[in-house]
Amino acid sequence: MSGDPRPGLGCVGAPRLLAGLDQAPRLDRLGHLTAHGPLPRYRPDELVALASDIDLRGRGGAGFPFVRKLRAVTQSARGRDGQTAVVVNGSEGEPSCLKDTALLLHAPHLVLDGALLAAAAIAAEDVVVAVTRADVEQSVRDAVAERGPGGRQVRVVRLPERFVTGEGTALTAGLNGGPALPSGKKVRTSERGLGGVPTLLSNTETYAQLAVAARLGEAEYRSTGLPTEPGTVLLTVAGSTVVETPTGAALPYVLELCGTRPGQGVLVGGYHGRWLSPGAARAADVSRQSLASFGAVLGAGAVLPLPEDTCPAGEVARVTRWMAKESAGQCGPCVRGLPALADVLEDAVRGGGAGALEAVEARMKGVRGRGACSHPDGTSHFVASALTAFPDEFRDHALGSGCGRRVLGALPLPQDEVPERLVVDWTLCKGHGLCVDILPDVVRLDADGYPAQASMPVPGRLRPKALRAVRRCPALALRIQE
Repeated sequence: MSGDPRPGLGCVGAPRLLAGLDQAPRLDRLGHLTAHGPLPRYRPDELVALASDIDLRGRGGAGFPFVRKLRAVTQSARGRDGQTAVVVNGSEGEPSCLKDTALLLHAPHLVLDGALLAAAAIAAEDVVVAVTRADVEQSVRDAVAERGPGGRQVRVVRLPERFVTGEGTALTAGLNGGPALPSGKKVRTSERGLGGVPTLLSNTETYAQLAVAARLGEAEYRSTGLPTEPGTVLLTVAGSTVVETPTGAALPYVLELCGTRPGQGVLVGGYHGRWLSPGAARAADVSRQSLASFGAVLGAGAVLPLPEDTCPAGEVARVTRWMAKESAGQCGPCVRGLPALADVLEDAVRGGGAGALEAVEARMKGVRGRGACSHPDGTSHFVASALTAFPDEFRDHALGSGCGRRVLGALPLPQDEVPERLVVDWTLCKGHGLCVDILPDVVRLDADGYPAQASMPVPGRLRPKALRAVRRCPALALRIQE
């Protein structure tokens, strides 16, 4: 993604993964050891028992038990000369999720600790961290250098930044020197992954959680969070703030901490996720069980509230078009089906008539279950969930009346190279000054207390704050100009 947004950080309660980051923006090796202490040694059976006892789940989307991956790789390695590998999936091709980016930029040694613990448990000599951003790549390379020579060496590989890069077979293919695209086949990396050997592949947060648990032990790790889902979890809220929270925390409280509310609804799990109604969002907790009761999953931890003053139908159509462009280009449902779905959805939003929504349903049915990877299904489910969450909005748009609201871009997408601008309408501005309180890095006031400029560039990472400034201006004197 161009613009490479850097997330803000926050915590509910005492931090674990983000410990020490109140003292320094990035923990080098010394800062890491000061914040977390030395890493204990674990025998392979002890690490397997720890992962099982704390019920460590993958934090990249599927929530697969980590201990089953450990055992599967060990089992596959028997009879194959015992060769294994460890891969850290640090690719976040979705603009709504920045938690792995936050860890690798600010606490890379915690991730390396977890990866090296796992490598020791399965006797893996090859440890690779896969990334897609230049700044993240440099941070991890610096961390590897800070550890000095000796022990298992860690390689850092940068892959293309796209939505499908993080899919297991796509990531493996890219690391093996091919195109980073899904294979379309059900290939378990635990059987054949990096270099063709059994590979333990999991995402950045999973390895960081393992490193924290190794230091705390089972009992202390379980002292935070729910008994059935112990520990903490990282959430990316509104595409801009990464929050560490114990499982079981009230979702509305986490949103309030980030300066937002459920609004018209909350998209949970990112652009392959599901929408929660405002009522469901106010009743939900941060846990797999709670979200499942509302038909949602936490996925990679993206939480996207939709503000009251933006058009839901237009926001969904905008994301659907981007998702269509992120096609792997390998099968009909992606190459033709997703662009066609985006076409008919945009037609419905523009007032395509009574049959427009039926056309959307037909296009969704045409891509489901037919793709070479999960991208067509995920995009279809995103649209279907939106149609269920905002039925009146889509109906009114299709029939031509619409909602009268602009599309503010509240659902984050990659920023263009030319930044958007915050524009002041001088005929309305009363000099209240709330804009500078919210956006001190963008807005400057003149001697009379008014914005010093009528048009100010907004970096991509500050877009959510710019939207907040627009919404909170008492005189309605601000707008974002694309």
